[in-house]
Amino acid sequence: MNDSSWGAPQGAGYWGTPEMRAAPAGPAHDVHDAQQTRPMPNVPDVPDAGRDAADRADRDRDAAHVSGPLFRDEMPQEPMSTPLPPPPQKKRAGRDLRAAIGVGVGLGAVIVASLFIVKAVFIGVIAVAVVVGLWELTSRLQERKGIKAPLVPLAVGGAAMVIAGYVRGPEGAWVAMALTALAVLVWRMTEPPEGYLKDVTAGVFAAFYVPFLATFVALLLTADDGPWRVLTFLVLTVVSDTGAYAVGWRFGKHKLAPRISPGKTREGLLGAVAFAMAAGALCMEFLIDGGAWWQGLLLGLAVAASATLGDLGESMIKRDLGIKDMGTLLPGHGGIMDRLDSLLPTAPVVWLLMVLFVGSG
Repeated sequence: MNDSSWGAPQGAGYWGTPEMRAAPAGPAHDVHDAQQTRPMPNVPDVPDAGRDAADRADRDRDAAHVSGPLFRDEMPQEPMSTPLPPPPQKKRAGRDLRAAIGVGVGLGAVIVASLFIVKAVFIGVIAVAVVVGLWELTSRLQERKGIKAPLVPLAVGGAAMVIAGYVRGPEGAWVAMALTALAVLVWRMTEPPEGYLKDVTAGVFAAFYVPFLATFVALLLTADDGPWRVLTFLVLTVVSDTGAYAVGWRFGKHKLAPRISPGKTREGLLGAVAFAMAAGALCMEFLIDGGAWWQGLLLGLAVAASATLGDLGESMIKRDLGIKDMGTLLPGHGGIMDRLDSLLPTAPVVWLLMVLFVGSG
């Protein structure tokens, strides 16, 4: 912009307004009075180059002042600093997957080796798992609820229950279960009567929940193709859990039982059913003597249902106790009971369907 466009003064040293310039001279408006209406500032004498630089600085300052409010649209706008949205968070598993996979592979190797080499060793593995599971369960009951279920008769009776089931069949398992319950009642009598009812009730529940249900794994092993039946039982349960986790983690949106286990979804249940049915058809066709693929479909469906109910059942127990895991023995998994939750209720289901489909021999 040039100076004339901004209304620069016509004469040097004149600072009046146009109205003052047009006022007639006279007693009331003589030149002396007009000049005094706006006194001149005292400006020191500066060289012409300095005066020109000062004039240019004044014009630039005035232009910046005027262009701000009047010509805001013509000035370059600085981009507004709006916060960037956070990057989408990837779904994460609730446990250390590396540790969980490593422990799972190690346990699987021990189970498979004992299962196909010496059956008695596998029975010992079941008995050890039962005793450790009972210890975890009774410890959490005492810590969180003050319930003192007697561990000694439970551990001895639980191991005897598994061995009796393998040696004497279902009748031996039932007899051992009855004797274990009786031992719990008697053992608790050595302590004061306060809390007797809740202690023995919890003891009988623990005897049924852990060793008695585990005895059906030993019953599976008594058949001629027992190792393959046990392997089918283990594979279907693991595949069901894996399918539920994989599909639920990727596609899960609708909660299955939010009050019991908020992480489980209906989509995960469908994944468990699909994976277990496919694995069941393959196992019954190729691993079980006299089995058929359609029987495997029914077996897989039943396993997916029982494994899910077993998982929800232990979640209910842990929610009542106010804990996340039953123990810390297995890195990435929790405790032994956290791995037996879906296996225990599935064992009698698989045993019964195997007997119906291909017999007990």
